[in-house]
Amino acid sequence: MRELILSLGALALASCAPLADLDSGTNDARPAVIQVTPATSVSQDDGGPLFWDDATRAKRFRAMEAYFAGQEVAAAANPRMLARGEPFDAATRGALDAYLGTNGTAGIMVLQDGKVRYENYALGMTPTDRWTSFSVAKSFTSTLLGAAIADGAIASVDDPVTRYVPGLADTAYDGVTVGQVATMTSGVAWDENYSDPDSDVAQMLAIAPVAGESQAVTYARTLSREAPAGEKWVYKTLETNLLGLIVEEAVDMSLAEYANLKLVEPAGFAGKLFWMQDLTGGSIGGCCLSLRLSDYARFGQFVLEGGEGVVPPGWFDESVTPTSEFGGGFGYGYQWWTYPVGYGAQGIFGQSITILPEQDMVIAIVSNWPKATGREFGQARLALAAQLVAAGAR
Repeated sequence: MRELILSLGALALASCAPLADLDSGTNDARPAVIQVTPATSVSQDDGGPLFWDDATRAKRFRAMEAYFAGQEVAAAANPRMLARGEPFDAATRGALDAYLGTNGTAGIMVLQDGKVRYENYALGMTPTDRWTSFSVAKSFTSTLLGAAIADGAIASVDDPVTRYVPGLADTAYDGVTVGQVATMTSGVAWDENYSDPDSDVAQMLAIAPVAGESQAVTYARTLSREAPAGEKWVYKTLETNLLGLIVEEAVDMSLAEYANLKLVEPAGFAGKLFWMQDLTGGSIGGCCLSLRLSDYARFGQFVLEGGEGVVPPGWFDESVTPTSEFGGGFGYGYQWWTYPVGYGAQGIFGQSITILPEQDMVIAIVSNWPKATGREFGQARLALAAQLVAAGAR
């Protein structure tokens, strides 16, 4: 097990916005990646962020590093400048402003041709504030999987997961491939009910740590199979946590450290990245990465441009080809959602990066929805994207 897995005892202590947005602090003497341990950690025993009240969410979503242990990555040595593009017409700006004023939206940035056509904030958020990602992080982890394959650390998505995480032997994941975990088609039974404090998703980070074993593996030992591997899609955050562990074991560094090399520097992030850790010191692959709004947009632009030199050629085309389809143009690939138009990353409480290749457009949104999920919220976001497609039509 990697050196990065910490002892339980140690853990218990546990835009181109204006040019100011580019004041990354990378000229100081600190390492590129540092450990962050809050003076008082927040317990996951009550389901954690899923069950915070609205005011607590609004406060903590912008400062998760003050409540949870994790690793912080310095901004890129050469942040990508985001030039200002032509503003949208008055009707489109009005629609964006209206969306910003609803459902706890904290910030919206729209890039087209790599230029900022819209940027605005609410809830007291500023261009230099970070905001947590929730499951938007899954698409970052998927990208790091691609990087590990490009580096030769992972041979193929067809490899068994036990090749990289031997602790998964004799669990429900024995015989499952890396690709089946990446597409959430392992056949392992799972409950992702965000409103139930006893659901798997609420309990997976509260399970008692076992010395020398990832918390993701410990929870995997409690699960059983409900279908043959590869035959049934069920959304499971644990599987992205396992995917992150697979990458960590393969490259022998944490996701945060690997992200420094493969995402922060190549995409030119202007601010620092924070990636939360579980109780065994591993980065949480399925959740809880924090960035500035502009850096979520920079990541989307990096993906739109193909991630040359980081992931294998055609990796993103493969990743966003749905392996599971739900009708109406919706589907799921390697930790990316596909939509009737475009594809994207999305997380509970209203975090999203929507990528529209035909318009060369990226839409980044951070929010504090009044509840974790809701069809009405998703429909409103898709309607906004459709309006932006029309406004940005070639």
